[in-house]
Amino acid sequence: MELQDKITTLKGVGPKKAEAFARLGVDTVEDLIFTFPRIYENRKQIVPIADLREGEDALFEGEVSLITTGGFYRKRGSRVLKMLITDDTGSIEVVFFNAAYLAKTIHMGDRLAFYGKPSFNRDHLQVIHPEFEKAETVQTGILPIYPLTSGITQREMRRLQKLISPLYGEVESILSDETVKRNNLCGMEYAIKNVHFPEERQSYNEAKYRLVFDEFMTLETGLMASKMREDDYEKGTRFEDDGCENAFIEALPYSLTNAQRRCVKEIMADLTSERPMNRLIQGDVGSGKTALAQIAMYKAVRSGYQAVMMAPTEILARQHYEGLKSDFAAYGINTGFLSGSMKASEKRQVLQGLEDGTIQVLIGTHAVIQPEVEFRNLGLVITDEQHRFGVSQRIKLKDKGDRANVLVMTATPIPRTLAVVLYGDMDVSVIDEMPPGRVPVITKRASGAAERERCYEFVERQIREGHQIYVVTPLIDESEAMDARSAKQVYEELSKRFRRTEMIHGGMKQAEKDEIMAGFSAGEIDVLVATVVIEVGINVPNATVMVIENAERFGLAQLHQLRGRVGRGKAQSYCFLIIEGQSELAEKRGEIMEKSSDGFYIAEEDLKLRGPGEIFGTRQHGLPDMRIADMVKHMNVLNAARDEAKALLEEDPHLLRPENQPLKRRVTKLFGEDLSLNL
Repeated sequence: MELQDKITTLKGVGPKKAEAFARLGVDTVEDLIFTFPRIYENRKQIVPIADLREGEDALFEGEVSLITTGGFYRKRGSRVLKMLITDDTGSIEVVFFNAAYLAKTIHMGDRLAFYGKPSFNRDHLQVIHPEFEKAETVQTGILPIYPLTSGITQREMRRLQKLISPLYGEVESILSDETVKRNNLCGMEYAIKNVHFPEERQSYNEAKYRLVFDEFMTLETGLMASKMREDDYEKGTRFEDDGCENAFIEALPYSLTNAQRRCVKEIMADLTSERPMNRLIQGDVGSGKTALAQIAMYKAVRSGYQAVMMAPTEILARQHYEGLKSDFAAYGINTGFLSGSMKASEKRQVLQGLEDGTIQVLIGTHAVIQPEVEFRNLGLVITDEQHRFGVSQRIKLKDKGDRANVLVMTATPIPRTLAVVLYGDMDVSVIDEMPPGRVPVITKRASGAAERERCYEFVERQIREGHQIYVVTPLIDESEAMDARSAKQVYEELSKRFRRTEMIHGGMKQAEKDEIMAGFSAGEIDVLVATVVIEVGINVPNATVMVIENAERFGLAQLHQLRGRVGRGKAQSYCFLIIEGQSELAEKRGEIMEKSSDGFYIAEEDLKLRGPGEIFGTRQHGLPDMRIADMVKHMNVLNAARDEAKALLEEDPHLLRPENQPLKRRVTKLFGEDLSLNL
């Protein structure tokens, strides 16, 4: 047995089981070694049944003194198997749903061990769906609890880890002896053994620190190598340093904020340098990112190059296109549009215009990165709402030109503590100032039927004053799995109450969505019931109220994005968060939303509440998933690993030295095709 052997070489792992492991990202024995426990359970002691406490997980054992099957549990819609388990001190009821088959393998008089959380049912103690096994084979001690998927049990995971534990010592260290010593790290074999099967807390802490350090070292080396790849280019697409953008800026119908002017200066310094620009513009909803993109595109065309902007949805792309086409036409700049829903004849015309250079600016969806799209002289690439694209998509678009300049924009504020990690391969500019005249949106929480009714009475008054309303729901259709109001349900209710009500959701055809949005923009629709399809990009200044049904189903960042759809005109705007049920997390989110309209503050608070994985979904950012490291909890380790990675790459930029080959292999495996690393 070797580290790179397929998981199917292990006893008990056949093709079907291998498919289940693949869902966990496990293909080889080494992958299984690096599948770390998420928590641990203390099963050192078997608790007498009489000493079991409600709500406290415990390990207990006893004899099966009674078995009953065939009852029907109406709420769960399943048949019930009940067992009475008895020891010398007392008895407890054990309940399983949809598990009548267990009656064939469990018999009266069997002695079994169980692990679960007891609770009171009327006058007796019971435990529902506990883990169990024969008493003579029960595992005791500090037991690891692994991430699972359908078809794999904790018992199997522990058995397989014991089986492959002799290979722990063969996992190569990615760190040099000097790095290990300098950072007071434990050895690799010790770390792996004590993270899977820790005997006491000190050894576990030492093990986890080492593995977290390794993971951050790999991440930061990959991100820095990607940035160095950009920096190593001798030449980029250099634009003319003639100040032509100044006249364009002065002709804008509004004045740039100081933050926008600072960002323009940073962008122009990039565009007129020898090195290709690779810059992120991060700004809150309504802070004026599109104006910066427009100035950069004007600069590109006046320097003899083409520019392209990619947006995540057709609605947003068309909105950009209509605005930019009108503005650029006054300067004789030809703007084109490209999306997957266009007719073949229209696409051919656009593709021809790009190839011969008659289309100088292109706005589009993912369609712009298709192989048949060829530019004559692409010099500037812009992606809007960067969190919707992976790094690989950005690179595909960039490769349409010869070392084109890259500008990416996001209205999803990233906490300052994480921006350097998530965008480690980019220079970052922040628009931390809103244009004058923007009136903050008043946000209020609501719960229960009476408060919901008051919200809609307020909506009625706003409609009478000539304003428009968004109502957002988490679902399109009603769901048995989720207790939440659907768009269709809310639409049926509101269309009876408000005459000009329409619905839009992601399951509709693009042409239908476009028609409804055009009607809403034109003021022909009073109430738009929607799913999160309207989260980004819709700009209707006359919309003054955002009602979010089942607000507890949304994260803070998403709530902030949705709220950003209103407050875009001169009238005071409002956001109502309708929260169902009692949830401490939902109430905390609502409190934060009421208190602040600062996207960066909200992102920091979201980070504290949920952690980075849930907020961002690392895949959205083109970053690999972290198996054991946490970017918030382990920030001190991250900083230490980042310093080591920086020093290492300064000495050995392409990791050519023999002692750095293990790290190079780990970086390549971790990032895969997400980043084109030049190592």
